[in-house]
Amino acid sequence: MLDIKLIRENPAQVRENIARRHDPEKLELLEHVISTDQKWRELRARVNELRRRRNEVASQIGRVMKEGGDASGLKKEAGEIPSQLKDLEAQMSDHEKNLRDGLMRLPNMLHDSVPFGKDDHDNVEIRRWGKAPEFGFEPKSHAEITEALGIADFERAAKTAGAGFYYLRNEFALLDHAIQRYAIDFLLEKEYALIEPPFMIRRAAYEGVTDLADFESVMYKVEGEDLYLIATSEHSVGSMLMNETVLDEHLPIKVCGISPCFRREIGQHGRYTKGIFRVHQFHKIEQFIFSRPEDSWELHEELQRNSELLYEGLGLHYRVVNVCTGDMGSIAAKKYDIECWMADGEFRETGSNSNCTDYQARRLNVKYRLKEGAKPEGFTHTLNNTAIATSRTMIAVIEQYQEEDGTIRVPEALQPYMNGMKVIDGSLNRLHI
Repeated sequence: MLDIKLIRENPAQVRENIARRHDPEKLELLEHVISTDQKWRELRARVNELRRRRNEVASQIGRVMKEGGDASGLKKEAGEIPSQLKDLEAQMSDHEKNLRDGLMRLPNMLHDSVPFGKDDHDNVEIRRWGKAPEFGFEPKSHAEITEALGIADFERAAKTAGAGFYYLRNEFALLDHAIQRYAIDFLLEKEYALIEPPFMIRRAAYEGVTDLADFESVMYKVEGEDLYLIATSEHSVGSMLMNETVLDEHLPIKVCGISPCFRREIGQHGRYTKGIFRVHQFHKIEQFIFSRPEDSWELHEELQRNSELLYEGLGLHYRVVNVCTGDMGSIAAKKYDIECWMADGEFRETGSNSNCTDYQARRLNVKYRLKEGAKPEGFTHTLNNTAIATSRTMIAVIEQYQEEDGTIRVPEALQPYMNGMKVIDGSLNRLHI
């Protein structure tokens, strides 16, 4: 959420920021916020004046009556003030609610280094690592490979749960958990705190960490309960310190969040419609940091390096892009995407790294103070990064490590987590169905 002081003192800067994002509806919203704030301040002034007058009249009544004068006019005025005050306070409360709702929907201020553009075609490649594998055969998609090996069942998943779900069988399930343990051990060595958070959180907590539009398009709501399934552990971990003030000496707070993720909207991606690229549930290891404002940009690069080292450890060919203004969600001030090479020759997103500055913390009311008992210095900054989303990482492993006979070589870094397995060939199949 933006600071209302910024909008009051420099509305032109906020307008320019929204224009860079190619979001004309938000420009209209900004004007609504400005007018609502002006009306709220006018109402506040009238309420304060009426309260002052109430006290003044009460004092005058006492003085007049003490002097034996006629206080009937003052008493009449005093009797009218409560209803006037109640009406104005109700109007003021409504405008305050509308103002906060508008502020919650305005996007974060972009960092100057974010490239200008309309959509993902305008994202700017920064670097790439490794080389695309050279096959002496026509490479297959992960869906083709895993079904042929009998380690994935998409048809039965569609029968029982619908599109966008899957059964991972035997080596495929083992690969999922191997990647999770690989990422967890890496982050533990980096001294990140390990947290498995609630997989459902209340709306008030969720509103602090995500775009309000996501409630309609992304989140699953538990019927009859004030609970939503999390789309990422970022949301559950980020809201953990809601309405708290932490000590400066404890910052930065670095967390490795482990959770399944649940998302309603999965989109269409041609060849990758079938399989596990866009699905309703998957596992993810998330990096999350609460930091001092002055440290967040350095930590943003640290998070990025962590993710790249994880992919390099797996020997996966990837590239990093600086996400452009038009492809940026409303929460982040700057975002990097890591895209892994896939068998169709394209790079596809496997993880994102965002610095959200004080945008989430202001919504959540997460502050920091220099010492115990001192006044808060301000809001923390928050950062989040997909250390590894197992579904998409598994796609990259399967498609980059596939063999002509349909088997999959296991990256050396994952072999200890797969009971020493070096090749996935479907031989672990014990279902016979």
